[in-house]
Amino acid sequence: MASHSYVLDHVAVAVPSAARAGSFLAGLLGARPDSSGPGFGFRWWQWRMRNGARLEILEPEGPADGFLQRFLSQRGGPAVHHVTFKVPELSAAAARAREHGFEVVGETDLDPSWKEAFLHPKSAQGIVVQLAESHPELEPAEVPRYPFEGVPEATPEPAGFVGLRLAAASEERARHQWEAMLGGTASQEDGRLVFRWPESPLRIVVDVTPDTEAGPIGLEFVPDRKLPDAEPVLGIPLLAI
Repeated sequence: MASHSYVLDHVAVAVPSAARAGSFLAGLLGARPDSSGPGFGFRWWQWRMRNGARLEILEPEGPADGFLQRFLSQRGGPAVHHVTFKVPELSAAAARAREHGFEVVGETDLDPSWKEAFLHPKSAQGIVVQLAESHPELEPAEVPRYPFEGVPEATPEPAGFVGLRLAAASEERARHQWEAMLGGTASQEDGRLVFRWPESPLRIVVDVTPDTEAGPIGLEFVPDRKLPDAEPVLGIPLLAI
């Protein structure tokens, strides 16, 4: 499959309070409100940064034992939840993932405007990978939209959000996932594996260290402003590249 067939669309972070996260994103990083809407057991807000890079915020909604509440409890607070890849055809993408040995869960095509499936994190380098076939032209006009709360009146220029850095124990497994299956173009930069998709402003960077636990390390940004060493609002460090 050609590398441009899949597009890394956004990174999603689960938080208990979307308003608090929004205040932080807009106030420090200059993120601009993009879109919002409902999910099954959650609500989401997408924030746009420089070059169109987007970070999605997920907030639980519904029963206290919902999947996102359980995720936040297991992580002890906010944490990166998933990365989303737009794909031309969901059924083909899900079949391709299974052929490559990945566990595919949550496959659904009930909504003609948004079909999705997920790679289970146990088979996908410690992170949920969402595969999505999107048809916004088919989206119902009455879909609820949620306000972006906590945005200060004065915000800085948008930061350069670059992507997600992950840990992996094996270069072979990292390449199998991000390059062979998801179609990224791989390069070696500063001792790290870097995967890019031509139509995306975002990238995936992998630190390969034997015997490490696979999963997210930090969100990467262009170093044009002072970033906190650790960010409790998002639950993951902000890394200047």
